[in-house]
Amino acid sequence: MSESNVNTGQAGDPTAEKDPSDWVTGDEPATGAQKSYLHTLARQAGEDVPEDISKADASRKIDELQEETGRGQ
Repeated sequence: MSESNVNTGQAGDPTAEKDPSDWVTGDEPATGAQKSYLHTLARQAGEDVPEDISKADASRKIDELQEETGRGQ
């Protein structure tokens, strides 16, 4: 494996990003950190978020709300 294909785990590393629908744990409940950030974004966007959201759905919703609120830039 070449050095350029190594997942550094750093933000912006394209090898570190994986589609949430491919996550092995995507159906598990969202993490505390996800829920906290998601609720912050949702409040700012004037939206509601279900408490029982999965990790994968939370990730997708965070991306959506970041774009909508301008916080993901």
